[in-house]
Amino acid sequence: MDPSETVIEKHDETSLNAITPSATSAPAVIAPQSCPTCGTAGAAGQASQSGAPAAPSYIYAIGRIEARFPKISVEKEFAQAVGRDKTEGFTDRKAFQAVLSKPENRYLARQLCWVMTIEGLETYIVIPRDPADLSLLIEALRPTPQPWDLDCVIGIRGPIAPPELCNGLMVPIVIFDQIYSFDRDALIKSIPKPEKTAAKDFAPAAEELFDRIMQMTDNAGATDENRALNYLAVRYPRVYESVAEAFGRNESLTAVSVRPSPLSGTRKVLEAILSYTNRTTDVVSKQSVRVDVTDEFPFLVTKLSPYYDR
Repeated sequence: MDPSETVIEKHDETSLNAITPSATSAPAVIAPQSCPTCGTAGAAGQASQSGAPAAPSYIYAIGRIEARFPKISVEKEFAQAVGRDKTEGFTDRKAFQAVLSKPENRYLARQLCWVMTIEGLETYIVIPRDPADLSLLIEALRPTPQPWDLDCVIGIRGPIAPPELCNGLMVPIVIFDQIYSFDRDALIKSIPKPEKTAAKDFAPAAEELFDRIMQMTDNAGATDENRALNYLAVRYPRVYESVAEAFGRNESLTAVSVRPSPLSGTRKVLEAILSYTNRTTDVVSKQSVRVDVTDEFPFLVTKLSPYYDR
C-alpha cells in the first residue's frame, strides 16, 4: 500500500476511509480449518468445561510485519526464484518484495512465516483467514522500509504456534481479517489541523500522543483497553487535536487511561481518559471518549468531551 494513503477520514470521524476493510464480519469462533497448519483448533474455538464455545480473543495490534523462512528448503527455493528474476541494482529488501509480488511466485508467499513484532519483540504469527488476503501481507513488505513503518492487524487470537510452524518460534497465532499498512508521518499528516493551531505546533503534539499510546506497557493489542487505544490512535483524529489544543493552553499531557464505562451493559464499552495538567497552576482537566470493544471491530460510542471524576 502506498504510504501516502491516509488512514483517517477527514470529514467523518467515525467512518472508514480509503482503506476501508473489504472483509466481512468475522465468525463468532475460529473453526479448526481456519488454521490448517496450527495442528489444533484456535483457542477461541475450544470448548469450555461447560461444553459451550469459549469467547473469542480479539486482536487490534499495531506493529511491523516481517516475512521469514520456516525451513532451509523454502529459502533455497526462494533463492532460485530470485535468480530467475531481473533484480540488478535492487537492494536485498527490494528484491525480496519484488519477487514475492509476482503472481507466479505466490506459492512462495504461502510457504513463508509471517511474524508481527511490537516494539521490537516477536509477538504474533499472522495467518489470513481468507487465502486471498495473502496480498495484504505482501503489501506490508516495503521495498524501502523506514523506521516508522507500521502495520495494524485486526483478527482473532489462536493457540501458541507449534515449533515446526516458524522455525521454532512459539508465539500466539493470529488469524487476521484485515491489515492496514501505513507510516507514522503519513498518519499525522492525514489528521485535520485545528484552526487555532499552527502546523509546526500540531505535528509534535500528535506525534507525542501516538508515541505515548504505542509505548504503554504491554500494548500487544490483546486486551480490551489496548484495543480501544489502538483504535483511537488510527481512527479518531479528535484525540490529537485535543492534545494540540492543551499544549496551546500551556497544559501537559500527564496521563492516558482506560476504564469500563458506566454505560456498559450487555456490551463492552470503555472510556479512554486524557488528563492534562496546567504547567503554571497544576490544575488538572480531563477529557474522555467512549469506545465499544464488544466485537472484533471497535467503534466510537460518544465523541471526546469533558470528563469529571465521579
